[in-house]
Amino acid sequence: MKRFALAGNPNCGKTTLFNSLTGSTAHVGNWPGVTVDKREGIYKKGEEKVYIVDLPGIYSLSPYTPEEVISRNYILDEKPDCVINIIDATNLERNLYLTTQILEMDVPVIVALNMMDIVEKNGDKIDAKILEKRLGVPVISISALKETNLNELMSAAIKFSEKKRKGNTVLEDSNLIHLIKDVEIAFKGKEVENPLFHAIKLVENDELEVKDHPDLVKIVNDYKESFKDDVFGDDFEALVADARYKYISKNFAIALTRKNESGKSKRLSLSDKIDRVLTNKWAGIPIFLVILLIFFHLIFGEDLFYMNAMGLNVGNGYTTFAGTPFAGAFVNEGAIMSPGVMITNLFVGCLDWINGLVGQGLELAKAEAWAQSFICDGVLGGLFAILGFLPQILMLFLFFSILEDTGYMARVAFILDRIFRRFGVSGRAFMPMIMGFGCSVPAMINTRTLADEKERVATIRVIPFFSCGAKLPILTAVAGGLANVLGIGYADLITVGMYVLGMAVAIGSLIIMRNTTMRGEVPPFIMELPTYHLPQFKALMIHLWDKTKHFVKKAFTIILLSTIIIWLFQHLTWDWQFIENWEDIAEGGNQLIGQSILASLGKFIQPIFTPLGFGSQLGVSVGWVFAVAAITGLVAKENCIGTISVLAVSLGATAVSIDGDGVDAMQFLINESGLSTAGAISFIAFNMLTIPCFAAVATAKGELRKGTLKWTLLFWLVTSYIVSSAIYTIGEWWWTLFIWLVVLALAIIFIYFFNKYKDSKVLK
Repeated sequence: MKRFALAGNPNCGKTTLFNSLTGSTAHVGNWPGVTVDKREGIYKKGEEKVYIVDLPGIYSLSPYTPEEVISRNYILDEKPDCVINIIDATNLERNLYLTTQILEMDVPVIVALNMMDIVEKNGDKIDAKILEKRLGVPVISISALKETNLNELMSAAIKFSEKKRKGNTVLEDSNLIHLIKDVEIAFKGKEVENPLFHAIKLVENDELEVKDHPDLVKIVNDYKESFKDDVFGDDFEALVADARYKYISKNFAIALTRKNESGKSKRLSLSDKIDRVLTNKWAGIPIFLVILLIFFHLIFGEDLFYMNAMGLNVGNGYTTFAGTPFAGAFVNEGAIMSPGVMITNLFVGCLDWINGLVGQGLELAKAEAWAQSFICDGVLGGLFAILGFLPQILMLFLFFSILEDTGYMARVAFILDRIFRRFGVSGRAFMPMIMGFGCSVPAMINTRTLADEKERVATIRVIPFFSCGAKLPILTAVAGGLANVLGIGYADLITVGMYVLGMAVAIGSLIIMRNTTMRGEVPPFIMELPTYHLPQFKALMIHLWDKTKHFVKKAFTIILLSTIIIWLFQHLTWDWQFIENWEDIAEGGNQLIGQSILASLGKFIQPIFTPLGFGSQLGVSVGWVFAVAAITGLVAKENCIGTISVLAVSLGATAVSIDGDGVDAMQFLINESGLSTAGAISFIAFNMLTIPCFAAVATAKGELRKGTLKWTLLFWLVTSYIVSSAIYTIGEWWWTLFIWLVVLALAIIFIYFFNKYKDSKVLK
């Protein structure tokens, strides 16, 4: 079977073409040794099947990013039968830069002139025959989005792949051509394949070529001593880049004819008009925040368009499907749910119904009590706890995929780069952070697009501070319980304040890391802004399916194992006695519940949380519940409130519903334990900022280099502990604010002198 490689710039439509060609045969993995997506599939629509590899989107074949190294090495080492170079026809000249580099390799190349439908819609014309003649390889006009001419493209590629091809360069008129030829001859003498490509890269002082062929560097260095150029001096890489662009402008621009090209009244394209608003210096960021607010409200909001808050409730206290597992799926207490909450409620209702059927089946089969609890609470309960949040997570994926496929996300990264660069990260790091609001697992995976390793590590570490959907129950339950105890109606303000706190801690942590352990230059941020276009439904679904598979694979195995362990600790004593049903031992049963492994461990670690406000000062009769909840939350954040609800009933809160939202349980525990307002907010902050769920930890382990995870875990623990301690102590004793300010000032002074010391050592 022939193997074709797809190569092109980011946002050129390469992935859309790949999805259209391969369809359901596509699958995603990782390139060996690196965490960059490897997409592979089979084209079955032609006379013969073709194995297709979608190379990462790149701007050049210089080794600046892992993606560029992967694409370059794949073509050189794996020797595909043909390289299909996808070009965004709306940005012809800039996309041809990569083409001129690929053509220098000894590999069959065919050019796919993509987005021709947009070119024609704009009234422009591109003569593919002129390009084909001047490039020396076939050029096929296509539209990957509309699947136009794709069979013609593949037929031409299959036919052209039968022919051998020698690389050629556009640098024939360059001042460096004699040096290039000399180095090429030297490579041929060493019997190196693709000698022309290697020669040009060595002349550019390419770090990979210098490392692999140090004996040939002398030829270039000797030439540099005698070479003088008024513009670039002896910067041969800049000379080569300049020569490429000059050749492209001179020889390929003739193929493009623009509408109203000569007149002064050239009209702006629709994409340009939209950009004048969406990328505006002052309006760009507020517009993006409004879009995010709308998306989050449609996914997580329990009062659609805030109608209930404005008094437009649907019935006084009316609840849909009351008394069923689907209670409140659409309307609850007069408030209409958002689409995301509706779908989630229906999905969770189905899961509860399935769990109930399994439980009834086990009862009819007269299974032992421990077996029923193990299957329903341990196995299914653990799996369903994660599945319950899947609809909202997938909706968030879908919304971000729409923004990405339309071309808007490229603009967001562009307008945010200037702000984030001050914190030591590029605008490209912003998208993984925002994805953290949905789930830390895909957000961490998305950091693969970051070129700088230190920037990537720093970004992965702050992603959990952007509270994911699984942390939302903690925020709403504690905030709601606290609001009820205090008799105020502003639980939402506490919740929003915690989200803001998380973002503030993330930015502060970035500043500290990028000025100490993660110091480094911010990599240049170059991005082609694609033309706006409607996303392809098929491509969206394939992208969503890829994300779903990755999430399920990463999360479910670890979550299932950990929830089973938690179940065992909840239901066993140290002498291996089984506690059959915690809910039935509320009557004087505190002695029995206190004998469980989980309770004894909770009492043992309780003093650790004393500086945070929910430790020893709460006593051992009830206070240990908060310590246990914080620990079980490490497995899956939704476990935190689930643990609190179950334990609250066991400790005497007979009115609390185990299936509720946890607000009543928190209200009971706050009253019983004497947890202060500052302690409650500290409890939220700790669970929001500390080590994320096991699935996120496992993902971080896979994404970080070896030996980095232990320091990342320590970073999460220390950060959450310090921030929560500050919240509690300042909330209880306002004058401690001055102590914290002194500590902060000392930390800043330490960082300043630490950096001066490091810089002086570098200079020496």
